[in-house]
Amino acid sequence: MRIISGKYRGRAIVPPKNLKARPTTDFAKENLFNVLNNMLDYEECDVLDLFSGTGSIAYEFASRGAKSVTSVEVNGVHHAFIKDTARKLGCENFYAVHANAFLYLKNTAKSFDVIFSDAPYDLAGSEQIIELVFSGERLNDDGILIFEHSSDRDFSEHPRFLQTRSYGSVNFTFFKKN
Repeated sequence: MRIISGKYRGRAIVPPKNLKARPTTDFAKENLFNVLNNMLDYEECDVLDLFSGTGSIAYEFASRGAKSVTSVEVNGVHHAFIKDTARKLGCENFYAVHANAFLYLKNTAKSFDVIFSDAPYDLAGSEQIIELVFSGERLNDDGILIFEHSSDRDFSEHPRFLQTRSYGSVNFTFFKKN
């Protein structure tokens, strides 16, 4: 796993063997950020990465100069790895939060320009994140929610649906606040 672009470009991220996360593939991640490059001014974005796992997506946003990046991970080993890696990279305005993603969305008063959610594909009820984001006003005006999921899900009928992009077995559905 590596950081694709930005000031940390090319840096390898080597998670310990005891991490049980399924990181987004470099291929899918590179394509995701190619789409986002045309949608965002990273330096103006407050980013929330839910179910952060290895922190791979959070580091990409930080590398591209996001105004702030909040990484939420419930697993203590994963959270410690993310926090340590961000420190080693020298990420500024990077906040590693050890919390349940659902509870974090219910209890935080913050709002974000970009929210990325990569729940385990087999996590029952993971799609509730979408409604928690919109019902809790967690996105700023013109904010984007990116929900990573398997190909057996279709969100095209959702009123906030923007588009879905597929890269192998990885699917990203984009939702927009306005």
